[in-house]
Amino acid sequence: MKRLVPACVTFALMIFACIASARPGKQPVDYVNPAIGGISLLLSTTSPTVQLPHGYPQVTPLLNPGLRDSYLATKIYGFPAGGVTLMPTTGGLKTDPGALASNFDRDFETRTPYYYEGLLADDNIEASYTVGHFAVFYRFQFLSAGRRRVSIMMDDQGLMQRVSPTEVEGMTTIHGVPYYFYLKFSRPSEGAAAWQYGGKSEEAQRSEGRKVGLTLDFAAAGGEWVQIKAGLSFISLAQAKKNLDEAIGGWNFALRKQQTRAAWNNLLGKIRLEGGTEKQKTIFYSSLYRAEENMMDITEDGRYYSGYDHKVHNTNGTDFYTHGQFWDTFRCEHPLQLLLDPKQQEAIIKSLLRMDEQWGWLPAFPRVWGEFMPMVGNHADELIADTYFKGYRGFDAEKAYEAMKNQALHGTMLPWRRGPMTDLGKIYLEKGFFPALKEGEKETNPEVHPFERRQAVSVTLEAAYDDWCVAMMAKALGHTEDYERFIRMAHNYQNVFDKSIGFMAPKSADGHWVKGFNPILPSGPGGRDYFTECNSWVYTFNVPQDVAGLIQLFGGRKAFLEKLDQLFAEQYGGLPKFKFLSKFADMTGLIGNYAQGNEPSFDIAYMYDFAGQPWKSQKMLREIMEVWYNDTPLGLPGDDDQGAMGAWYVFSAMGFYPFCPGAPYYVMGSPLFRKTTIHLPGGRTFTLSADGVSRRNKYIQSAVLNGKPLSKPWFTQQEINQGGTLELQMGPRPNKHWGSSPGDAPPSMSDMQ
Repeated sequence: MKRLVPACVTFALMIFACIASARPGKQPVDYVNPAIGGISLLLSTTSPTVQLPHGYPQVTPLLNPGLRDSYLATKIYGFPAGGVTLMPTTGGLKTDPGALASNFDRDFETRTPYYYEGLLADDNIEASYTVGHFAVFYRFQFLSAGRRRVSIMMDDQGLMQRVSPTEVEGMTTIHGVPYYFYLKFSRPSEGAAAWQYGGKSEEAQRSEGRKVGLTLDFAAAGGEWVQIKAGLSFISLAQAKKNLDEAIGGWNFALRKQQTRAAWNNLLGKIRLEGGTEKQKTIFYSSLYRAEENMMDITEDGRYYSGYDHKVHNTNGTDFYTHGQFWDTFRCEHPLQLLLDPKQQEAIIKSLLRMDEQWGWLPAFPRVWGEFMPMVGNHADELIADTYFKGYRGFDAEKAYEAMKNQALHGTMLPWRRGPMTDLGKIYLEKGFFPALKEGEKETNPEVHPFERRQAVSVTLEAAYDDWCVAMMAKALGHTEDYERFIRMAHNYQNVFDKSIGFMAPKSADGHWVKGFNPILPSGPGGRDYFTECNSWVYTFNVPQDVAGLIQLFGGRKAFLEKLDQLFAEQYGGLPKFKFLSKFADMTGLIGNYAQGNEPSFDIAYMYDFAGQPWKSQKMLREIMEVWYNDTPLGLPGDDDQGAMGAWYVFSAMGFYPFCPGAPYYVMGSPLFRKTTIHLPGGRTFTLSADGVSRRNKYIQSAVLNGKPLSKPWFTQQEINQGGTLELQMGPRPNKHWGSSPGDAPPSMSDMQ
């Protein structure tokens, strides 16, 4: 019997090991569907990007030139990364990117955040890749007999050479930025042919996008792999080689794939869900994946290349991030990232301050090559203030404040422009509103973008919010005079509210309302004479910093609620839907004039919380999530905008939302899941449970926060920083007493002072 015990134990351990080594149940990363959003409602689409979280490179197949809807593509033209594109082929030498292209079939694709695989049907080649930091690992399996080739393509502004049978190196320049690459092959090439593509026309060259090629021949038999590792760099060729060695040491493709998968699963697993449907989880984790792609960490071995001064700098221990667009992402994407990783958000702010030092202005749309110029506002302000007031201060707050102040008082306010202030901005500083042209009046300022126009009302409203952020920082840092100035400017939204019509409206420089103004169909493409891509129905509610003050402008809660109800019911201004959308291409995801497909609408459905009817927020938010988000290629209500659309869904599905970035509180909606556990920094967790939640049980009946009854539809960052629980009881009918008194409303501007 003594011998049998160890044998039994050994057998049990073997069984346990088998179970433990087997793949676990469905993990968060397994829910991600990168195809969501691959067909747009009107404008741009998503792509099946493979990358590390916040990493470089971001790799996606090069599809049919000019095709807007990526999911409907029929051909793959190559696999690009870091200024170079690879494409495997068979047969004769092809010296035209169009001839290199292959048909492919979605049913033979595998799309994940960490790995891509597709069948190039014309040449019977299985192509796959995964990534490391500044590196890509390609694997091409030639399934048929015949000559095997890999073509390497790049723009003709650089150099490329085969330095050995297993190595190719080179560099090119894009937007003034150097892109270095070093390629290493798993088997030697037997020959090489360099070629150039001239194109049939300049237009053809632009659409094809590649002008120089190098084709390598390989002797691989049918069914064998040609593996290629690409090291990339913005700094030097030597750094590209080093990046490759550090990111992908050997030829173990499966290991690199698993490491990238683990990085995504660790990040997505910071939010764990219980309950809900498989569809809801797919939308949720796919949205979280998109929201965590950017900004990109472009630190290379303690250094980074900056497009703001075109120099290489030391990081001094803090990674450098770029590739952001704050008009889209400040509202809920950066607050989401802050919630999950405040250290990273602090590093992003430090990166912005470095850009400010190198360029002279606080960026709004940073890219690898420098500042991209679109949209309006100085919304790095919100990112900085939100981080600071939620208690994370691992950056130079005084330096950040000075950058914010400089931008507010001396930077241009023109849409799609960056640089010094113009005479139009000076009118804002003097009179408290950005001046609009009168109907039919010709533009007087040559710096105004000819298509984007002045967007005068939106500029005023967004500047007032920015100014509020500057005011809050000024007060916190003891700059009393600055605070008093900027808090007055934060009320400038009042100067463009026309009480006679109940809408935000344009004023000309003389201070008079523009005659003939139509709130539903304002002048200009997308209403751009007065608004940013939306009409006045949307922008009238664009005062997140002072909803209490906005309610007073309407004459009280009753009138405000009537207007809010009307927003969700009023449609198209008497036009057929197709004509309305031809004017407002960004106003997709419509419910009345509410446009979930564009960011200025994001917080409007939560405004019922401020006016004593939170059950209407709960109902409307459920409807928006149900109608306008799906797990198909048509699953987004509008442009993804670097994950902004998904970040809204992540917060709303959890049941709360960062209504006013810069103010450390969240307003409440209606959760989709029975239990949501958020893993906070330091090993803490915040858990939101929704007892009885279902499609019909969407109304909050009662709430308990950290063991104490919660009667108000909001809670603070401080209340969750140390972890805790929010317990909701859900039901099928509104509890119109919960959160309905004036004292239950979230903070107003005066409260925040």
